[in-house]
Amino acid sequence: MKLPQKILLVGAFLLLAPMCSQAAFPISLEGYWRFELDPADAGGQQQWFNRDLRNRIRLPGILQAQGFGDEISTDTPWVLTLYDRNWYLRDDYKAYIEPGKVKVPFLSQPLRHYLGAAWYQRDIQIERYMIGRRIVLTLERPHWVTTVWIDDRMIGSDKSLVAPHVYDLGAVSPGRHRLTIRVDNRMLMPYRPDAHSVSDSLGGSWNGIVGKIELNDTGRIWIDDAQVFPNLSQKKMLIKVRIGNLTGRSGSGTLTAIWPDIGVVPVTWDEHGGSAEVEVPIRVDAETWDEFHPKKLPLKLWLKGAEVDEYKDLSVGLRDFHAEGNQFILNGRPVIFRGTHNGGDFPLTGYPPTDVKSWLALFETCKKWGLNHMRFHSWCPPEAAFEAADQIGFYLQPEPGMWNEISPNTPIERMLYEETDRMIRAYGNHPSFMLLSASNEPKGKWQESLSKWVDHYRREDPRRLYASGTGHTEKEIQNITEGTDYLAIQRIGQMMLRREAGWFGGDFRESLSDINVPVISHEVGQWVAYPDYDIIKKFKGYLRPGNYEIFRDSMEAHGLLEKDRKFAEASGRFQFECYKEEIEANLRTPGLGGFQLLDLHDYLGQGTAPVGLLDAFWESKGYVNADEFKDFCNATVPLARMPQRVYTTADKLNVDVELAHFGPEPIKDGKAVWQIDDDPPAVQGEWDTTTFPIGKNIPVGRISVDLAKVGRGEHKLKVTVAPESLFDSDTRKIRPGEKRGATYFQNEWTFWIYPTSFSEEFEPTKDCPISHAPDILVTRSWGEAEKKLAAAGKVLFVPNNSDLDWTCPPLDT
Repeated sequence: MKLPQKILLVGAFLLLAPMCSQAAFPISLEGYWRFELDPADAGGQQQWFNRDLRNRIRLPGILQAQGFGDEISTDTPWVLTLYDRNWYLRDDYKAYIEPGKVKVPFLSQPLRHYLGAAWYQRDIQIERYMIGRRIVLTLERPHWVTTVWIDDRMIGSDKSLVAPHVYDLGAVSPGRHRLTIRVDNRMLMPYRPDAHSVSDSLGGSWNGIVGKIELNDTGRIWIDDAQVFPNLSQKKMLIKVRIGNLTGRSGSGTLTAIWPDIGVVPVTWDEHGGSAEVEVPIRVDAETWDEFHPKKLPLKLWLKGAEVDEYKDLSVGLRDFHAEGNQFILNGRPVIFRGTHNGGDFPLTGYPPTDVKSWLALFETCKKWGLNHMRFHSWCPPEAAFEAADQIGFYLQPEPGMWNEISPNTPIERMLYEETDRMIRAYGNHPSFMLLSASNEPKGKWQESLSKWVDHYRREDPRRLYASGTGHTEKEIQNITEGTDYLAIQRIGQMMLRREAGWFGGDFRESLSDINVPVISHEVGQWVAYPDYDIIKKFKGYLRPGNYEIFRDSMEAHGLLEKDRKFAEASGRFQFECYKEEIEANLRTPGLGGFQLLDLHDYLGQGTAPVGLLDAFWESKGYVNADEFKDFCNATVPLARMPQRVYTTADKLNVDVELAHFGPEPIKDGKAVWQIDDDPPAVQGEWDTTTFPIGKNIPVGRISVDLAKVGRGEHKLKVTVAPESLFDSDTRKIRPGEKRGATYFQNEWTFWIYPTSFSEEFEPTKDCPISHAPDILVTRSWGEAEKKLAAAGKVLFVPNNSDLDWTCPPLDT
């Protein structure tokens, strides 16, 4: 019997693969290294690489966390914008400027700070089996310029904040050698100091190497890079390969791609290397990748020739992601991004984790709270973040580390291209790498520069969508949709895409008129809750809570510290309601592609912004839970266009109900029921069974209720959507055992019904036209308020905007 050629090729590969020459294992260089600081930049001239360094430090790690660097002082050269550089002269902060005990009110700070060169050194052993092999040193996540020596031979320098620094060590003789690495964390390019890749706002100016430090070996001809381009519509996958060559000789061979099917192509290379492309089919039944089914498939590449026998293992997530008009389309279905900001804040270590487990825990928390997306503000996470997002089904938007003026033919523009190339090479095969934005809030002639950047990478690598920036501060931008695949923006012209303009049943559709690309709302939320100072006990690592301690001391000095928890809970519940209004308005807006919150968790820098429903450690604050949040932040959300929350018994409640549904498939035999109050409902109803498609603004029905039948007081309108089979046929309630937010979806809105007339004591006053209780003074006069408070009275102070000090945020924003 004659076997098919493909089967013969697979069998041949399986027989030969174990014989392929390769490194026995990566050699980890983790552990204690010799070390010295070099604040005077003397090490190069004095050839420190030629002698043993005197101190010891552990790598992976950072020097500031291990007792090196300068103590914090009022003169610490912070890498950030300090809006009050003379803060230490104010009487409020005199208690916090004692040498050795300085606390800065604007951020959580490390115990030590250092900007400059530091030298790291250890001995390495080159084994005999490495003779004739190419030896590679990989430094994952140094900060941010490295220079490497083997003995007294300088190998080179690298400069990147987004990807590993990789050094080809060339021919190294067997035996013991001194490896020396110089790391410089100064501001070596004109990055804005608030960019999270470099800023002290969240502790990001450290010096060290925090990821893998290892030696690998390959043949002297090797697979240098492989990028995989699935095309689901044509059912084929193109693999682009770069071949490296240190032999100085040209050659030829074959490149084989082992997939469920196989592809083989002849390849050639010259004395410098070469490139090749191989194509394999995608079977009709191949599983695709998304947030619901994060399936990845193995791919093996084999380069074979007279002088080469190398292979490379990859994993591929099959997806088709593109834009159609103002819609994001993933694998043929509309998708919406429910995201949060991440500024690279890791208060226990000071730096991002480089293990998959840590990132899985973070993304699992976000998914628990209904999110499917993370935007990395002016920084790029390490490889482990992409791998974790691949595994769990989470959509990422990294950025190349910039928050800058970017104009044509400038060093920053050149660096942007270099860093983007590094990101695509390092992370381009990850299906979770869905979006890429050039910069946070770019300045300069950014449209001219970044439209070319988008066009270049759109052609070079169409696996993701590209934006010419995340957020734009200009009030008017001409031709805003030109030169970008999508917008991540807070307003278009004068029309906002966040805040109260779309609340109470409204939306932001007027902002999107004539917009023909997908839009994500930028930094939605920013609703602050008062901090619970119990969080101070959680700061047991790199960052110290000096800012929180200053706030706590101020509260104690004013005799209010015992009310801390009440303040936190009351402001937190209000914060929760504000986020509910923001997110529902976003989901109600036709053509709006999602949001990026600022933030699901608290932000420790730029003056301190406790804007999260979770604290700075991604843990609960106690006043809201994930199930409550997922009622309105989920793949499927019932929505009510409720124009007001206060009614009288003479009013009629008229509410249009719709559905935003971006689940894995349409809801067949879907049923929606509604009720006002529970056990028993004051009034209830339901709509006909139907199929709810994927998308938003799906009409469900209208509720019309005479509120005299409901009665005075606080009430809740509740809407539940699920397959009809999940409802009890008698009670019309969901059967026991079903999971809210997973198998059925429920949302609710609180409203109040008042009598049609009030007694005189509740009538509006002439000074302040709102109703008030007899024991509460309602006034716009601070003099009146101060007098009442001094007598232990109760005051609702409602000042005029014109009476506010210029430093006070306006009350109507």
